[in-house]
Amino acid sequence: MKAHLVVVALSAALVTVAGPAQAKGCVKGAAVGGVAGHVAGHHGLLGAAAGCVVGKHRAAKKDKAAAQQNAATTNSNTNTTTTAPAKRTQG
Repeated sequence: MKAHLVVVALSAALVTVAGPAQAKGCVKGAAVGGVAGHVAGHHGLLGAAAGCVVGKHRAAKKDKAAAQQNAATTNSNTNTTTTAPAKRTQG
């Protein structure tokens, strides 16, 4: 029982230190990993830790792809500017 309380206290401390800015993708991954670890043999904490790492990696990968897409869209919009042809006058 004491070991369980120590694990809970350390987990709470790590969550507090990590902060919400670095937790993008971690919460969802930890939830999925915790359930999978628990089902796989009562290793919920280990599964949650692994799920957090994978979730953060996937979120970073998604953000990088979105940034590249935005950069490509911005570049294509700036390169396709056209000007109206000059009007010819007769006379």
